[in-house]
Amino acid sequence: MIHSGINVLFEGTNFIRLVHGLWTDIWIAGLSLIFGLTLGTILGMLRTLNSKIIRLVLILYLEFFRIVPTLVLLFLVYYILPRQFNVNWPATWMAVLAFTLWIAAEFSDIVRGALEAIPLHQREAGLALGLSSWQLFRYVLLPQALPLELPAAVNLATRVIKTTSLLLMISIIDVINVGQQIIEANNQRYPTGVFWVYGLIFILYFLIDYPLSKWVKHLTVKQRY
Repeated sequence: MIHSGINVLFEGTNFIRLVHGLWTDIWIAGLSLIFGLTLGTILGMLRTLNSKIIRLVLILYLEFFRIVPTLVLLFLVYYILPRQFNVNWPATWMAVLAFTLWIAAEFSDIVRGALEAIPLHQREAGLALGLSSWQLFRYVLLPQALPLELPAAVNLATRVIKTTSLLLMISIIDVINVGQQIIEANNQRYPTGVFWVYGLIFILYFLIDYPLSKWVKHLTVKQRY
């Protein structure tokens, strides 16, 4: 019977292994978001400066990460970087690096848009008070840009969490990789186990992303009023 396949989730340590695999996805996504949002904020600030060279370089950086698929980016960082630059990091930290660069590129455009949406007189008032460029960003522009950035930042976070499903391609033992191992090991005993394993993985991802998705909708509606 198809329902007997659910037993595969509770054979031995299968359920615990799936949870540990999910934790791998979560901490990689979490660290990548911390580093990427921080770097993206700095790059977004730089994109509002008058230097044409800086803006051109950062636009090219953004377009590169928009054009290159995330899977290809993971392969580039995991296979090319160690060989060309002798970087011997664990695969998990290579993934963090790849995701950080991608997040920074995406978020820099969000920050730029939010900063440019702030009325010009706010910037002029800060300069009239004698604030330096750094003080202007810190005390005037960034606090006002944050509410504008937040919905897009949370939406980006949901995308990052879903994209961690690609980590199995660089041999990271994430929840998808663990799920495949469990299915292959129990295929003869539980032929319908694939339904339950991937069903549980779907539920785990849903429980993480759905609240974030609802939060984005709430923030978007709140901005309209």
